[in-house]
Amino acid sequence: MTVRGYVPGVYDMFHIGHLNILRRARPQCDELVVGAVTDEVVERTKGRRPVVPLAERMDILASLSIVDAVVADDCTSDKRPMWDRLHFDVLFKGDDWKGTPKGDELEASMAEVGARVVYFPYTHGTTSTLLREFITAYG
Repeated sequence: MTVRGYVPGVYDMFHIGHLNILRRARPQCDELVVGAVTDEVVERTKGRRPVVPLAERMDILASLSIVDAVVADDCTSDKRPMWDRLHFDVLFKGDDWKGTPKGDELEASMAEVGARVVYFPYTHGTTSTLLREFITAYG
């Protein structure tokens, strides 16, 4: 049986934290699909558009040899519609979601369709938010 993994994220200003989660996910599945959250969903949920547009973020992700496929993710924290499209077996997230209401909802939703959620350590030293703050302050 082929195990399909799914890693949703914004992937704005691609950095080591993004690479870390993809590197950790790769050995745990046979096929790794990455979902880049659309600009519209990012703006709706975070109140601002990404610095790097969706097409460019998807191109960066697709260039990585550890990634098998890249899709546009037009969902908010509810990943059930993406499961309906992709039928992945495992969804990978940063552990900043673990034990939160959003994480609990995600786990319950995925369990309903037989998928599991695996959390990896969140990279605190470098984040897109910190990079954005730096660019705003010094740019």
